[in-house]
Amino acid sequence: MNPLVSHRTIRRAPRARRIVFITIGSVAAVLGVGLGAILTVGGIFVPATYLQPWGATYYQQFTDIRMQVVAHAVLAPSGHNMQPWNVRLDTADARVLYLYADPSRLTPAVDPLARQTLVSQGTFLAYLRIAAKKLGYSAAFELFPDGTYDEADLTKSMSQRPVARITLASDPSATTDDYASLFLSDTNRSPYTAAPVTQAQTDGLTRVAENSSASLAILSDRKDRATLGNLGVEGTRIETRNVAATKESDAVFHGSEQAKNEARSGFAVEGQGTSGFMKYVLQGLIAVVPALNDDAAGAKNAIALTKAGIEHTAAYALISTPGNTRTEQVEAGILYAQFSLHARTLGLVMQPLSQVLQEYPTMAAPYAAIHAEFAPHGQTIQMLVRIGTPTTEYPVSMRRDPTSLLRTS
Repeated sequence: MNPLVSHRTIRRAPRARRIVFITIGSVAAVLGVGLGAILTVGGIFVPATYLQPWGATYYQQFTDIRMQVVAHAVLAPSGHNMQPWNVRLDTADARVLYLYADPSRLTPAVDPLARQTLVSQGTFLAYLRIAAKKLGYSAAFELFPDGTYDEADLTKSMSQRPVARITLASDPSATTDDYASLFLSDTNRSPYTAAPVTQAQTDGLTRVAENSSASLAILSDRKDRATLGNLGVEGTRIETRNVAATKESDAVFHGSEQAKNEARSGFAVEGQGTSGFMKYVLQGLIAVVPALNDDAAGAKNAIALTKAGIEHTAAYALISTPGNTRTEQVEAGILYAQFSLHARTLGLVMQPLSQVLQEYPTMAAPYAAIHAEFAPHGQTIQMLVRIGTPTTEYPVSMRRDPTSLLRTS
């Protein structure tokens, strides 16, 4: 025994260790209770019914083939994830249904002309057509069968005039390669790998546009990527500084599982790529400390996310139409959804950078710049997206119950 160490010191050592262990245990217990409280507030014990439509067999609860394809179509992307769709089933013809734009789901601050709302009608139709093919049917679309909208009274016109008359017909020969892609997230905001979009992928994607009245351009030149990336960042910066736009986004942000189950549309933390355990942690923290998700923090995060994304982007795609009629807007949405679905089939992902295409006054300069550079003959650019090979799987977002889309007249 070391003569410099007394028996009293030896006796004190176990006691000191016990105090340390007790202290560590107490801190861990407090942290555990705190984390448990955060997770509970964040909704870890709440069933996510807002994700049910993503189930591969979800559509089978419906016996009407029209509702089966609608159950697939609600997975389509839409502006602000508002899912602005109403459906009417024809009572006289079991093969026919009608699609209407839902005027109660407009976002006038960022979409003052309701152009994105009409593009979103096209995405619904494209998803519906892919689902119909998988189920052994063809789907024929007659756009604006009762005439296009009265722009002087747009919301009333939307309620009265269908976007499309859809006729389903049995077609055992119908096939599609893109059905599985319906169930994958349509947007991936993360940085992509350095892998280029190959010529084979480019060819496969451009073939999607062969029968469309809208046009598709895939741009991978370094100069074009720099120009479009800068415009994407500028558009994000402008939108996050627009008070009306941020208020509109705040109104459709849902930070808890209960709120998401009630709304089943709009924004949530999944939109930033947060999923699993961390989703509940973040939702709990936002509930306890709302300042974590105030407009300043949201703007900073959105700009940073966009910058990180454009720095790791292999290519961009532009979808354009000769003019900007309502029919052309719907056609652009159909092409965009077909393009997006086939991209996923080919192992690619994408993210719309739609801010720079919005038509409110403070966005006028970048809107004019992108059209001057990439639509010099007066075309309207309906969609701008970044494309690449994913580095991470992105979570899917809220979807409405298909029966909530139904209208009887």
